[in-house]
Amino acid sequence: MAELQRSVHLHPSILSADFSQLGEEIARIPSADAVHVDVMDNHFVPNLTLGLPVVEAIRRATSLPLDIHLMISDADRWAPGYAEAGAESVTFHAEASGAPIRLARELRARGAQAGMALKPATALEPYLDMLTELDMLLLMTVEPGFGGQAFLEVVLPKIRRARQAADDAGVPVAVQVDGGISAQTITAAAEAGADVFVAGSAVYGADDPDAALIALRDQAAAAQGSCG
Repeated sequence: MAELQRSVHLHPSILSADFSQLGEEIARIPSADAVHVDVMDNHFVPNLTLGLPVVEAIRRATSLPLDIHLMISDADRWAPGYAEAGAESVTFHAEASGAPIRLARELRARGAQAGMALKPATALEPYLDMLTELDMLLLMTVEPGFGGQAFLEVVLPKIRRARQAADDAGVPVAVQVDGGISAQTITAAAEAGADVFVAGSAVYGADDPDAALIALRDQAAAAQGSCG
């Protein structure tokens, strides 16, 4: 089947922002396609970050779409609450869900897009049959838990397989990458088939975060176009 037409989206991660003034930090990225919010529980990953009350506060502080990435245990129990809080997209980890299809359907029923994430070493193939249940597949390009890690090129073949599987099935699933995305790595990820890019330090580490995210999005679009 022919490749589906795709658009490039840039989701800055506020994990790299100043947590003491999140409202102001989000206001610095008006051109973002969505705000990527990492929720960690110190169990599924060895770090603790934002929880549901802070996400609810972020929802009140911005009209930008919220892209919630849950790096938490027992996702089946907790994920629906983030959809109810007004997040446009909620992504859970396959490794933390006992019933991923049921959870994806529940998220959609509550008004959110359903995303599923895979760690770098988690095989893609067992989940290909559920692509029709998903709006987005997040392929981690670092080990989840901390920002600022180096991009793992070993994930590039998995990105290619995911994109090919979605295209072959005619399913409009976005392929998101998260971890180590920068001007040095985004071209390779885009050429492999990713179309949604999470960038943290590459955006918030710049003097002008909004200009940085626009430049990254343009770079990815150019790389995607060169593969068409």
